[in-house]
Amino acid sequence: MRTAEGNEHRLNNQFKQANLLDRYFLYFPRSEMVGAPGDVGFGYEDVSFSASDGTKLHGWFIPGESEITLLWFHGNAGNISHRVENILMLHRQIGVNVFIFDYRGYGRSEGSPSEGGIYLDAEAALDYLRSRQDINQDRIVLFGRSLGCAVAVEMATRHDEYAVILESPFTSIRAAAKRSNPVLSLFLPVSLVIRSKYDSLSKIKNVRSPVMVLHGDQDETIPHDMGRQLFDAANEPKRFYTIEGAAHNDTYQAGGAAYFDALRRFIEVPAGG
Repeated sequence: MRTAEGNEHRLNNQFKQANLLDRYFLYFPRSEMVGAPGDVGFGYEDVSFSASDGTKLHGWFIPGESEITLLWFHGNAGNISHRVENILMLHRQIGVNVFIFDYRGYGRSEGSPSEGGIYLDAEAALDYLRSRQDINQDRIVLFGRSLGCAVAVEMATRHDEYAVILESPFTSIRAAAKRSNPVLSLFLPVSLVIRSKYDSLSKIKNVRSPVMVLHGDQDETIPHDMGRQLFDAANEPKRFYTIEGAAHNDTYQAGGAAYFDALRRFIEVPAGG
């Protein structure tokens, strides 16, 4: 396992506190839980753990029938309870263990979100998985969606894991903001509005684990070509999969059986052997 403690310290100091505009434009947490895996008939564990700065976090561990465990970094809105349907379909189709948790300020997790704080949360989630004796420690997959892709990339620069899956990723949060608000960015520099960077494009060259990028060709939030740009910058082995007809939030629904087959094939042989 490879770590980058100096880089982690620098990032955590730089981004520990998000400014108010970041919280307004970037993070859309919900505290109310609208469901749980047990509601759809799945056994799961309610998990409480803490980040290194003492922030208490909450997540779910859903056991599967595979040696593979997905560490799931979700997007910037809602909380883990809004992913129950997605968890259900992924579990049924692929059968992996799933550990999904809420960043600080989301769901039942304490605190307020910031880039550095979320990286602390991600490290704590990985540490939690490392503490479990009932999973294969050599088969952990970092799985990110949207904002969570940037978290997965950051963790993959610090740790060599079995594989990395990035679904609907952006190159950086500032580049994504410019694409979504081109007129506004002409009059107000994005760097003045958004302090966070989540600069996956500059980091992905430091990722040595096998990478899969999936992106909907009808994504109205993060353009398909942004996912392709990130993929092109990644090291081999890597795979790209276009989810035909999918927008930003319906990838697992629009993708159908072909989408889950693509995930399964990559997870089974991520290095393409």
